[in-house]
Amino acid sequence: MKTVTLIMTGASGAVYGLRLLEELIKARVKVYLLISRPAQIVITMETALQLPSRTDEIEAFFSQIYHADKGQLRVFGREQWMAPIASGSGVADATVVCPCTTGTLSAIAVGSSKNLLERAADVALKERKPLILVVRETPFSDIHLQNMLSLSRMGAVIMPANPGFYGQPESISDLVDFMVARILDHLQIKQQLLPVWGE
Repeated sequence: MKTVTLIMTGASGAVYGLRLLEELIKARVKVYLLISRPAQIVITMETALQLPSRTDEIEAFFSQIYHADKGQLRVFGREQWMAPIASGSGVADATVVCPCTTGTLSAIAVGSSKNLLERAADVALKERKPLILVVRETPFSDIHLQNMLSLSRMGAVIMPANPGFYGQPESISDLVDFMVARILDHLQIKQQLLPVWGE
């Protein structure tokens, strides 16, 4: 089974991460989920979801609403250093930070690894595993752009949350699905949210 670490930080655009989580579970991918405390607040502000506070309760909550198989979803806390993804020997096949704050972007760029969220991304980089950063900020400062360039040169994929309009979206969900489809494409996971260009 393919494994993906999904890190949700406190940037606006929680719906991107939640929809990606739903699609990963639907695709029978094993997901290691990390949600920062600011991300939990943003989820409450931007959606109708009321997340529980403890990681085991969050795991049960998402497993139920997205119909995950037993053991398919694992949720870890920011200080849970014994999680598999804290080490190169347990790194996931790919890691996605969605949405990604510019603060998290900076921490990953300099390898600070002050918590499990940053460490998981750092491990993905050092193990040469795919790392996708869905940055949600506008406009970008020189610092943001420099950090993105640095990470791109390290092999990370920088994918700002910029949905396209050529498919004539009719709802916010269509815009969200555009971005999630692009992420899934880069993860090489089959998706039916967005048709292949020209088909």
